[in-house]
Amino acid sequence: MGEPGYCCDTSDAFQWDSREDCDVRQILDRIADKWSLLVIALLDDRSMRFTELKKTIDGISQRMLTVTLRQLERDGLVSRTVHPVVPPRVDYALTPLGVGLHATIQSLVTWTESHQAEIAGARARYDAATAATASPVE
Repeated sequence: MGEPGYCCDTSDAFQWDSREDCDVRQILDRIADKWSLLVIALLDDRSMRFTELKKTIDGISQRMLTVTLRQLERDGLVSRTVHPVVPPRVDYALTPLGVGLHATIQSLVTWTESHQAEIAGARARYDAATAATASPVE
């Protein structure tokens, strides 16, 4: 048995360690949230400043973008470069580790795009079925 936070390697997804202190689970939680995916996708093309990211990511608050960038930097996926100019300029870019992750994210986006119609159909069927069985509001 490994130390706390250690997850055994396994090729069987049903054997993954789902404990909250599992390192793999914590990393997946980080990279799978909606803001991290968007930041990583945007930084694939070039480095960006905070304000550029904020303007480009619809719906993200300044605080949430700050938290997301700090966590991605902590995980080694994003680098933060402070330029010694006035006013201060900070650029964010993907690290080599982040670039590798982006390739995986791109595969997920490609899968989503190719199955978008099927998912929309499933949603419509589900919504129709749940609306038909919903009890009337009294």
